[in-house]
Amino acid sequence: MGEVFSRIEHSRTADEVVQQIEALILEGVLRGGDRLPGERELARQFDVSRPILRDALKALDTRGLLTARHGGGTYVADVIGQVFARPVAELFSTHRKAAADYLEYRREIEGVAAEFAARRATPDDLALLERIVQRMREAHSGGDAAAEAAIDVEFHQAIGECAHNIMLLHTLRSCYRLLSDGVLQNRALVYNLPDARAALLDQHLAIYNAVRAGDPAAARRAAMDHITYVEQAMAEAERTGNWQRVARLRLNQRS
Repeated sequence: MGEVFSRIEHSRTADEVVQQIEALILEGVLRGGDRLPGERELARQFDVSRPILRDALKALDTRGLLTARHGGGTYVADVIGQVFARPVAELFSTHRKAAADYLEYRREIEGVAAEFAARRATPDDLALLERIVQRMREAHSGGDAAAEAAIDVEFHQAIGECAHNIMLLHTLRSCYRLLSDGVLQNRALVYNLPDARAALLDQHLAIYNAVRAGDPAAARRAAMDHITYVEQAMAEAERTGNWQRVARLRLNQRS
């Protein structure tokens, strides 16, 4: 991790350290699972004494924002993963309407996020997006569908970060957490459809190009069109999967 912490300028107290770390978590700079630098290095970056730093870290640990792991190290807690508790996530996975409502919700909110990103993305935001898009292209060229699916989530998270709206950022992250955990969509099914990988790459590039061009209307439209495609592809993948399952049962029965 680079130096994301800055020197406390005035009253060097534990509260000042707490507030800075809180802000970094809230703005999405620090994410769940990120490891903080060691105590000595962290005290140097904040320019505070180690007793003050320890008090700050203890306060954040008590509030569940940081956690100390066995074997050493202080990490950002998985606070976003707790937005949808496990029992709720399991309900989502067993009720078909939840999957449909999830995509309907994502279409609207990702449209807003892309629109905001086109208005607000900084040069550093665009540099990060460009890196992600390059990795996406490389995974596509290499035929690595699993890597493409993982970078897909990373891309959408980055668009949410470019929107510079804390509520959008954390709401979208909680949605993508359901996706990464396989609660709602089996993205592998979509990526295995004929021509789907090329179509998805083109859609992601359309969102990226609109954000980079600073075109809010085009960015919103591209993001919403992308989710509409995912909806249709999921329905086709499910239907095709059912056909394959029934055909295999018939074959087995009549052999």
